[in-house]
Order: sequence, then structure tokens, then C-alpha cells
Amino acid sequence: MLMKLFAYALLAYIIYLIGRFFSAISRGRKQVAPRQEISGTMVKDETCNTYLPKDEAIREMYQGQEFFFCSEECRQKFLQTKKPH
Repeated sequence: MLMKLFAYALLAYIIYLIGRFFSAISRGRKQVAPRQEISGTMVKDETCNTYLPKDEAIREMYQGQEFFFCSEECRQKFLQTKKPH
């Protein structure tokens, strides 16, 4: 009788471990976020002469022409050089 009880307890524990295993697998799967489409067009930063994706650039219109910058600091430097003295 005691052996049957032990066997049932062991069987229940094994079923419990299998359930936890499959539960952990299903929780461990990450949802992959869709990739953001990038145009692939590169533009030149007029201040530091680096190239960066057009979609990520900071834009500034100056005298009817569009300029692109990698950072706000480069944009500010550009505007400082274009100010009339």
C-alpha cells in the first residue's frame, strides 16, 4: 500500500515537472518585432562630413535647400557658421 502511494506521488511529481517544462518553453518564446523599413538612402552631414541614413538624420531647411545632420550639435554648428556677423 505504501509503495502504491509513493508511486502515485512520484508520477504526480513527474507530470508536474513536465508541465513546468512546457510552460517555461512557451513563455521563453519572444515575439519578434517587425523590422522597420529603411529607405537605404545615405545623406552627408554638412558639419562633420559623416554619412548616415536619411531616415535617421536631423533636417534643416536653409535658404530653400535641405541639409541633413547626425546630431543637434552638428546642426547648431552649421547654423552658427551661417549667421551673418
